[in-house]
Amino acid sequence: MATVFSSSLLVDQKRRLVEVFPDSVRIQWNKWELRGLVVVSLVLQISLIFSGNRRKYIAKRRIRIFIWCAYLLADWIATVALGLLVDRLGNSVYSGSSSGNGNRKNVYGDLQLMAFWAPFLLLHLGGPDTITAYALADNELWLRHLLGLVVQTAAAVYITLLAWEDTLLSFLAIPMLLCGIIKYGERTWVLMSANREQFRDSVLADRDPGPSYAKFMEEFCLKEAEGYHVTAGQVEEGNSPGEDVENAIAISNRDGLILHMADYFFETLKFKRLFVDLILGFYPRDVSQSFFGKQDYDTAFEVIEVELGFAYDVFYTKAIIIHTPFGLFFRLITSFITLSVLLTFVSLRSDSHLYIDVMITYILLIGAILLEAYAAVSLVFSDWANLWFSQHASKIPLLSHLVSPIQSTQKGKRWSNSMYQYTLLDFCLNQKSSTFREISRFIPIHKRLENLWEKWESFLQLEHLDISPELKSFIFDHFKEKSVDTELELKNLFTCRGAVSLQAHKSYGMFKWTVDVEFDHSILIWHIATDLCYNMDKSKRDKDSTGKEIKPEWDDHMTYSKQLADYILYILVMCPFMLPIGIGMIRFRDTCAEALVFFEERSSVSKPEAYEMLGQVSTKVFPAKVKGDRSKSVLFEACKLAALLNEMSDTGKMWKMVGDVWVEILGYAASQCRGFDHAQQLEKGGELLTHVWLLMAHLGITEHFKIEEGHGRVKLAVT
Repeated sequence: MATVFSSSLLVDQKRRLVEVFPDSVRIQWNKWELRGLVVVSLVLQISLIFSGNRRKYIAKRRIRIFIWCAYLLADWIATVALGLLVDRLGNSVYSGSSSGNGNRKNVYGDLQLMAFWAPFLLLHLGGPDTITAYALADNELWLRHLLGLVVQTAAAVYITLLAWEDTLLSFLAIPMLLCGIIKYGERTWVLMSANREQFRDSVLADRDPGPSYAKFMEEFCLKEAEGYHVTAGQVEEGNSPGEDVENAIAISNRDGLILHMADYFFETLKFKRLFVDLILGFYPRDVSQSFFGKQDYDTAFEVIEVELGFAYDVFYTKAIIIHTPFGLFFRLITSFITLSVLLTFVSLRSDSHLYIDVMITYILLIGAILLEAYAAVSLVFSDWANLWFSQHASKIPLLSHLVSPIQSTQKGKRWSNSMYQYTLLDFCLNQKSSTFREISRFIPIHKRLENLWEKWESFLQLEHLDISPELKSFIFDHFKEKSVDTELELKNLFTCRGAVSLQAHKSYGMFKWTVDVEFDHSILIWHIATDLCYNMDKSKRDKDSTGKEIKPEWDDHMTYSKQLADYILYILVMCPFMLPIGIGMIRFRDTCAEALVFFEERSSVSKPEAYEMLGQVSTKVFPAKVKGDRSKSVLFEACKLAALLNEMSDTGKMWKMVGDVWVEILGYAASQCRGFDHAQQLEKGGELLTHVWLLMAHLGITEHFKIEEGHGRVKLAVT
């Protein structure tokens, strides 16, 4: 964050730049510059409070770009405006310009009233409740914000003292300064609390030395010396996981149950530790498995949605402070002060001040109140408040009538419920006819520019797809079956990436070579093969008498396979940090290069014909033997896999196997991604990969459980 001193430098540099304009333009610029910055600062705050929380359930890039611009500009404009106030008040004092009635006025306007805007700029630097950090990296920079808090507060106090006069307006600046300090202090505190190191420390359990070993052995030896036969035995203690859940959660309606269970897992059982890669004990695992093992896919995914919503609020908003008694107290204080200042300002005589400055002051005061009101409404309609209403609805009858409308309003707005789709062969076919490629053949273009253009074309290639309930059910049933399969070792549950499904379908020997390679290698092979098989089988659909396509029984599994294949490739290309370290981008680029060569040699064919020709290429000789290690392309290895899949006699069983392989690949990718990287994707509308990661953890399919811990304490047995 820029400081006031750097802002003053910017002001000086800007003044030197505007000297190229006529005097009349410079005079008008100086007259309206500060006023414009203050109004724009308020507009940005309003934009952020309305849109900041919406990125949690909207995955469109345009809203992220808008919020990114508003988030960066908000701090910069408020800081520059404070710098201008310091500069103008300082010049006014040193030049001794003041009118006889005590109001400082010059070419810039009414400086005493403008000085009253400084607390509002400090208020704006505190930011809205719905967004404190644009990305997790902002939380890591909390010390910079702390320094900014000190410097900007000092600047606001300095401005107030420079403009101080024995008037009510000067005294009104003091409570508004208090509001600004509270808001900016809240933001700094939240950023510090959401910092990775601080968050990790906050979720660690209290130090537990355990039973006193020395005292136990002293008693053991004493009894043994007395002639007794002494043994150490385990004593079971505590309720079973099922009983504990039923006793803790006694909610009549389904929405209340989902909220309570999400809070129970996230806060009580500390599943939030997963976001900083900490280990959980055996008890949370048993409780979670007991609950999720009895639920349908819809309830399971809704609980996970609420949990991830809690995580988003913790990392990106002021939720961890505003949903506490101190936070509510601060909200009441700031709201009461702002409203009182507005009412007092209305009673002041305004004829001694410039009309435009008075109107801007009214706008700032009313805007501050509206921001507080919107924050209060958002607080009431949040899952945190909804949870509190559900807990106290039985004690306060009036709340029972409020719970249902609030829950129905919130339902369906916790994440985007969508995923991006990216197809390698479609990308290559579109790139083949790209105007940029045609130009680059004749005009040498820098490699960086070419890479940027390819990235842009990749963005244009992306498609957005809503996740169907059927796909969620397919994924949930797959992992639920795995979690109760006693023949599978725990390690195989989250480290397999297709082998278990191939073994279950008795096809491991035929397709072993596709899953025993590096992970990104396997993804590309299965992606292209799935795409080829999908287009071939889709073109073979029969039609009824009306010309409408008749969907075969295996159509659902074919659709699931295609959607997951395109989604995982999107993760590989656009979010490679979520996958294990590898040379995925090298393989992807080399494969695209080979596909482009193949398609350009057949430039006159249509897309279906291109797919058909690619599928007809003979792969009797393994492609790696022909190509060697120079190119990392896997195009024709994928063609070989597609040919083997098409040779399977039962198309339905083939697609069921391919679908299971893709769910395993999805699960492996989810489990290998660090919790911090999953949290990073929450501000982009959420990823299906993150929901699968948390689902697997709840079903016990993760390495984050310490399962060796005993269920009871040791007790002496004397005979």
